[in-house]
Amino acid sequence: MMNTESRPEGQRLYQQVGEELRRALERGDYKIGERLPPERDIAERFNVSRSVVREAFILLELQNLIDIRHGSGVYVTGVPAPSDKSGDEESIVRNDVGPFELLQARQLLESNIAAFAATQITKTDLVAMRAALEQEREKLSRGDTDYTADEEFHKLIARATQNGLMLEMVELLWKRRLNSPMWNRLHVHIIDQGYRKKWQQDHLAILNALQLRDSARARQTMWQHLENVKQTLLKLSDVDDPEFDGYLFSTNPLVPEHPLHSLD
Repeated sequence: MMNTESRPEGQRLYQQVGEELRRALERGDYKIGERLPPERDIAERFNVSRSVVREAFILLELQNLIDIRHGSGVYVTGVPAPSDKSGDEESIVRNDVGPFELLQARQLLESNIAAFAATQITKTDLVAMRAALEQEREKLSRGDTDYTADEEFHKLIARATQNGLMLEMVELLWKRRLNSPMWNRLHVHIIDQGYRKKWQQDHLAILNALQLRDSARARQTMWQHLENVKQTLLKLSDVDDPEFDGYLFSTNPLVPEHPLHSLD
């Protein structure tokens, strides 16, 4: 069982699990070419969610210690010597953030920003958002894989609050995503980009709620959109079980859940 109380200050949970697995490799518990136990078993062993284990796997993959093979499992490719860490690896461990931890932060922040934006939004804001969604639609129709229009849409919602600090906070989260080796490595294992078309529909639902100036619906549609993002990434990056339910960060711990249909 993972002792979270002994976690070094500033160390994230996935980093602690990664360090425990790294030590197991150092001890020779797993040999090169050997398959690691399933994600679910490791999660039960450390008493953490499978999302945390997946983030720990990505960390070890960045250190060239394991190979994540979709539909097959996770295999040992290297054995670290004690204290065998480069400066780059130390930087990853110290400064990066897990992709699902990042999505939780975005859910909590951006859902409430959307709710407030619904009370402050102007016609100019709505016109800019529609333009961003049209740009996103055109890019996806061409098979373009960049996220600039997606990013712009989310920033425009923050800008619609007329509060510059809220915009800065959203910009910071997107910057963390763009510069995250963890986030980028997660997407190495995701080839099919078709899921992004579903997110277009989510964006349209958010825009509709904002246009109606419906704060409750704006909050819920943004929350659900980022929940859909998280669940999609969990499913597409799962190497053990395509039917994984992905329970981490699935609900808002601060307020009761309100199904979307209840807002009609």
